[in-house]
Amino acid sequence: MHRSRLSNFILDCKVDDIDAAATFWSRALGRAVVPPTPESGNYRELTSSKEEPMLLLQQVTHDSRIHLDIETDNLDAEVKRLEALGAKRIAFVKERWWVLEAPSGHRFCVVQPQRGALDSHATAWDDAATKR
Repeated sequence: MHRSRLSNFILDCKVDDIDAAATFWSRALGRAVVPPTPESGNYRELTSSKEEPMLLLQQVTHDSRIHLDIETDNLDAEVKRLEALGAKRIAFVKERWWVLEAPSGHRFCVVQPQRGALDSHATAWDDAATKR
């Protein structure tokens, strides 16, 4: 058995200034920008409560769009489960997360837990039912 849940919404921003983009979205949504750290790189975070997905901005070179992350306590099992539903593997990034594409053409990521261990707020999946 493994668990997964919606983790993040990421605004992919094709911009020269990610801080200006974060300021716009902060004001538009009424959420403060979390102060960036040296590890923030091309990401910025807007504040959110523990009960809601994190909202991140990512500076990218492809067209601007929004994507979501699914966090899981078993990356391999969750990717296999989603493949069984029709998703396709696109890329394994930094040996830490998978970019997948849904049958609808939407790209999304499957990532390790972002806010600690997954608990009762996550969906439990029977791994035996998703084995190929």
